[in-house]
Amino acid sequence: MEQQAEAARNAKESLDLAFQMSNMLETGLDRHTLSLLVALCDRGVNPESLAALIREFSTPRPATAAASAPAPTPMTPSTVALRDSYFRRLHS
Repeated sequence: MEQQAEAARNAKESLDLAFQMSNMLETGLDRHTLSLLVALCDRGVNPESLAALIREFSTPRPATAAASAPAPTPMTPSTVALRDSYFRRLHS
């Protein structure tokens, strides 16, 4: 029981230190994300690969054509009536 408490204290201190370094380096990682990354490294994931993924996901993406397209015009009662008459003619 004593060993588990000591291990938990060491883990917390290590994470605190890593979080302080992360803040000094202005990584933008929160404590939870950093703890997940540390856990992945502890399980054998390559840290350089994780760093590359973080950089990839952190890079802002250019807007797509769909995202930059103007919003559709809302349908007015007259356009709804035109649409409905079109569909009635289409299915009759």
